[in-house]
Amino acid sequence: MSARRLTNRTTQGGRYSVTALFSMAAEQDVEIEDDLARGKSLFIFLLCTIPPMLPPLTMIDDWHNVMWQVVDCHFTPCNAPTYVRFRLFDAYHELFRLHTAQKRLRELKARISSQSKKNFVLERDVRYLDSRIALLIQNRMALDEQHEVEQHLEEHDPTEGAFPDDRKLTQYSNLFFLLQSEPRHIASLCRLVSLSEIDTLLQTVMFTLYGNQYESREEHLLLTMFQSVLSAQFETATEFGSLLRANTPVSRMMTTYTRRGPGQSYLKGVLAERINSLIEHKDLNLEINPLKVYEQMINQIEEDTGALPEHLPRGVSPDAAATNPDVQAIIAPRLTMLMEIANSFLMTIIDSLEMVPYGIRWICKQIKSLTKRKYPDSTDYAICSLIGAFFFLRFINPAIVTPQAYMLVEGVPAKHPRRTLTLIAKMLQNLANKPSYAKEAYMSTLNPFVENNKARINVFLNNLCEVGDFYESLELDQYMALSKKDLQINITLNEMYNTHSLLQQHIETLAPSDKHHLRILADELGAAPSQVPRKENRTVELPLFSRWETPIQDVAQALMSENNVTQNDILYMEAKSIFVHLLRSMPQAQDKRSINLPAVAERAATTKDATLVRKGIKVKEMLRELEELKIVDKNDDYKLMREEVAAELVHLGNMREKVLMETRSLDAVYKTICDHNNYLRSQLEQYKAYLQNVRLTSQKDRGTTGVGVVTFGGKERKPTKATVLGPYRFTHAQLEKESIIVESNVPENRRPNIYFNISSPTPGTFIIALHYKGRDKAILEMDLKIDDLLEKQKDNKHLLDLEYVQLNVPKVLALLNKMFTRR
Repeated sequence: MSARRLTNRTTQGGRYSVTALFSMAAEQDVEIEDDLARGKSLFIFLLCTIPPMLPPLTMIDDWHNVMWQVVDCHFTPCNAPTYVRFRLFDAYHELFRLHTAQKRLRELKARISSQSKKNFVLERDVRYLDSRIALLIQNRMALDEQHEVEQHLEEHDPTEGAFPDDRKLTQYSNLFFLLQSEPRHIASLCRLVSLSEIDTLLQTVMFTLYGNQYESREEHLLLTMFQSVLSAQFETATEFGSLLRANTPVSRMMTTYTRRGPGQSYLKGVLAERINSLIEHKDLNLEINPLKVYEQMINQIEEDTGALPEHLPRGVSPDAAATNPDVQAIIAPRLTMLMEIANSFLMTIIDSLEMVPYGIRWICKQIKSLTKRKYPDSTDYAICSLIGAFFFLRFINPAIVTPQAYMLVEGVPAKHPRRTLTLIAKMLQNLANKPSYAKEAYMSTLNPFVENNKARINVFLNNLCEVGDFYESLELDQYMALSKKDLQINITLNEMYNTHSLLQQHIETLAPSDKHHLRILADELGAAPSQVPRKENRTVELPLFSRWETPIQDVAQALMSENNVTQNDILYMEAKSIFVHLLRSMPQAQDKRSINLPAVAERAATTKDATLVRKGIKVKEMLRELEELKIVDKNDDYKLMREEVAAELVHLGNMREKVLMETRSLDAVYKTICDHNNYLRSQLEQYKAYLQNVRLTSQKDRGTTGVGVVTFGGKERKPTKATVLGPYRFTHAQLEKESIIVESNVPENRRPNIYFNISSPTPGTFIIALHYKGRDKAILEMDLKIDDLLEKQKDNKHLLDLEYVQLNVPKVLALLNKMFTRR
């Protein structure tokens, strides 16, 4: 609609009503997503469509003046009281500020989710280098893997690497939409994969498939997957004591979930100050293990006096140490102090109940519900022990024991505070779980802490479970909106191919029927591509869309099968949710003290806003069904639902204040995550420097002196050009005699003419070339990395395939060590 056409449309009084303006906006397909966007959209709409009536807009500060003129010209009669115009101005000004704050919050959450994934990958890279360095040390080698490391660490070039064609990308878009919107497939897959495969799959699930860690739809779908996995775990459990305690894919999944943004934010907000206060006391020794206390005591006596008294021998038994009066005198005050510190930690955790992320509390609730159904005779104490096994063992205690890994402290705590934190974690675990002192009898001396707090911790663990399901949660109050425009995920090629490969391995279990959507997509994709080199492992912005015109599965319906939630309950909760949405979308509808639900539905159904019309018509029908089911009563004016809707509106409170508070909190979280990213990058640089140093020293001639990259003169030595070592020549007969060749496909009459050249172009890299006498060019060349061979040996893979011959991996390693390692 043009500005000219709009200015010619007037009402009888020469003014436009709000409803009429909304109608005109709707005619122009102005999509209004919520009440905040509606305020801004209407305001901008007015500015854009009636410029002749407004002065030029030169500065952003002119917004206030313009808003006043809009209010004067279009919302109220010229003779309206000033307070009416004030009220309208304030209302729409607040909506504009609200929208701005929410936009910034959404952007901040997106940055946190993206940065968390980068940190997860960096941590994996650090572990990767750790394992390679450990293998090199175990092999007692001075060579290094610099070339491989550089390949591993270099930045991805978005212009290089294999890339699926458009047809394949479309198929992957269909596949990952199905996996994201129907969590049961991933839930089943997580139960089928091995422990060695679960970590990579969990990274893809937690940080890619459901990578938007603060988006209600994705969080809801992820928790639905947890519901399915936990239900299966309880169904297959053979005994109560093993539930949630063994190292299984399910337990790995629960631990990984706590590492997402909301869990990390909670740990930092609750534990960081308490832990930092404790580790400041570096010399505070609270060891209570009698044997260790005894050893420390006699070492101190020997240091002070130069000799040990005869009655204090070394090598005493734990019982003898525990009965020593001096040891008991040392331990007694330590026990008191430990219990005081543990009590302070416990109270901090208990007081933080409302700060615990919704998802973690919901998982606790499922554990409680499933335990009651599976083991109806279990005591409250036994149920709380299972909840505690998740909340403390998988979530709280790892952060207390290794706070540096959770970015709660800077650097590794000193020896004594580190031991104190370990003891605190054990005390909390014994409190939340059934204590067992079989392995550490000395911990029984802290039993008063358990006895004094048993009732308190059970109340806390039960309160953890007191949260509504998704349709009652503020964080997930829009759980019904399962479809969303422009869905996409950022996924690497290797993540895509690995998930494809795992689905392919287990497709007969996941989708046995040929008509199953997952089976159809998997069959069309065919065999999964191999993993690409790290430098070619590009990140793809993969749009998600369904191949079939079918609605996304109703998550509430999926939960019903697991949670004993009836269809009537779902109908009631959905109706309540719609009424809350309508009242927030039409503030004028809640001016009265008592909410008239039929009137709200009728008002929405007769507006000019298509979205409100659909919701109004739907909720009118739902209200009628609920009355027929005798869940609500028209005679009492739908009192039950009316009160719950009113309570929900009160609970929502001042939205802008909540948004600003959450933004301030997440600003700190984002800074912490970025700091950790810098820390991880620093670690990687240190590893690179270490490997470079090893490379330089390993290349020195036997007669040279010096350590590392620094000479005795203290000046940095200029890097020398890499020297190719070899080639060393071996005949087929020689390698066969040494049992290096295990199997050969070379005909007997040609073996005398076959020989091998082995060279090392760079440290840690070797080339094995198979030659035939009389030919200049090698028949076959294989480029090997030393860590690849070490990894094969570690995994008990003893054959190296050179196409024509099979080589023995341990003997090849021994040969390379003999020929190329500097002694």
